[in-house]
Amino acid sequence: MRIITGTARGKKLKTPANYDIRPTTDNVKESVFNIIQFDIEGRRVLDLFAGTGQLGIECLSRGAAEAVFVDESREAVRIVRENLKSCGLQGQVLQEDALVYLRRCGKFDLIFIDPPYDAQLYEPVLNTINLVDILSDGGIIICEARREKELPELRAPYRKGKEYRYGKVKICIYKKESNTDENRYLPWEL
Repeated sequence: MRIITGTARGKKLKTPANYDIRPTTDNVKESVFNIIQFDIEGRRVLDLFAGTGQLGIECLSRGAAEAVFVDESREAVRIVRENLKSCGLQGQVLQEDALVYLRRCGKFDLIFIDPPYDAQLYEPVLNTINLVDILSDGGIIICEARREKELPELRAPYRKGKEYRYGKVKICIYKKESNTDENRYLPWEL
């Protein structure tokens, strides 16, 4: 795993010795960043279920203003800190339960959700984000799941957008609409 572009371009990231952490593949990561490439600079990013931290670190490398990494695994938190240090980047790294964190975290512009596939956390996490309303106007949620997983619709002003499939994985994009978004096409809808 390497950082694709930005200030840390080409830096190799540390991966776990075991498979308790399932990093997003480089192919999927590159596709995701092609979709959101103009929605990163200057933004506040949340890498929930951070694992290696590669998604949040990629955002920092591309000019995100701030990134918060949350994972309940002690090994994941250690790996994220090592990867940030090796890339010369800084971020807030927290060892905490995702649902507990979401209830008190403040607003984010971009949120990555990639829980363990079998943990049954997609609906509770997405519904908590929707209920607590932590996404800024025009903000984006990127959710990675198994290809066959049906992800929920959310209450307005949150809207489920396009799904992209990459082998056994799918990426689903959610957006929080602002008042000026009513008649505007989103980049992933064209």
